[in-house]
Amino acid sequence: MIRWKKILPEISNAKRLKLKLVLAIACVWTLVDIVNFFTSLSNNLGHSIVYNVIEKSLWLREVLVFLMSALVAYMLVFVLKKAFREYSMWFGLLAKSLILICAALIISFLIHISYSVGVNGRDFAYAVHKFWNDAFHTYWLFQKVTYWLALLIITQVLIEVHDKYSPGVFFDILLGKYLRPKVEERIVMFIDLKDSTPIAEKLDNIPYFKFIREFIYQISNALIEHDGIIYQYVGDEIVVSWPFNETNTRKCMASLIEARKNLQKRGEHFRRRYGVLPEFRVGIHAGEVTIGEIGVIKKDLAMSGDTMNTTARIRTACSELNQKFIVSKAFLDHIDLAEWQSESLGEVELKGKNHTIELFALKI
Repeated sequence: MIRWKKILPEISNAKRLKLKLVLAIACVWTLVDIVNFFTSLSNNLGHSIVYNVIEKSLWLREVLVFLMSALVAYMLVFVLKKAFREYSMWFGLLAKSLILICAALIISFLIHISYSVGVNGRDFAYAVHKFWNDAFHTYWLFQKVTYWLALLIITQVLIEVHDKYSPGVFFDILLGKYLRPKVEERIVMFIDLKDSTPIAEKLDNIPYFKFIREFIYQISNALIEHDGIIYQYVGDEIVVSWPFNETNTRKCMASLIEARKNLQKRGEHFRRRYGVLPEFRVGIHAGEVTIGEIGVIKKDLAMSGDTMNTTARIRTACSELNQKFIVSKAFLDHIDLAEWQSESLGEVELKGKNHTIELFALKI
């Protein structure tokens, strides 16, 4: 039996999520093309560049459309999104749309040649001439560019909305999963930048903002890689959660280790550009949280409860106890750590809490 994991390189969770998005875009675009194709035929608009095809050749068109749509979606999600990450949204939309329209024109050319040569039996030179004539001597090009532009802009806007939320959160809101508040067991992690005040004093406002943005980008990639659900960003702080089970306690720890590795890999870049290597502090707790949809103009999911408040206090205790990573006993009891990997800090009285809680410093 072939074990593909040994043959193919392991795909990271972040890439897997992006590939799912690429697949979804390709499927939707193919479905739109099928609807548009039959609408054009029914309105006798199929004479320009789309030949009147028999039913048995429709599959060829849609296979080509799907493959080319997947290629364009891959460019949009993986290549262009990264290339225009530091540009304004409107400029990114315009530039990516122009690039993708050129790609769509190439796709139409390939589809046309495939039909003309493979289905209708025309020679290649005739197919090229016919494409040129239909593209630049009829209204076909204007109609297609308008259609592609609308489709691409709508898709890009939806991607931006999707990316605003953690993976899965957008669909939870779309499906109304948390219209009625629900109580769930969650692992909650608060992460913030260590020594943020001295760093802010060292850097000017704009360099400091760029520093924070890169710091959060590297941390977020590690969290998403291990299925962390990012709840919110507050300045240099990230709040993330997982459903509470033993598997996710390990994912939580793995994300913490990977976040540190990400910053170490980019260490030379941070030192060269900002003159400082970022470090972070972490507070982790587990327990019940109440999750519900809030907002009128801007809808979002809110998490509240004692677990959230306690985790925030644990993160604050990192400074008071001179530790980088502190977890509660409720979390530690559900993860198998070696004896030397944690150290009891005893019963600690957290600010605003009526009772003490046993905390542990992670030695990782």
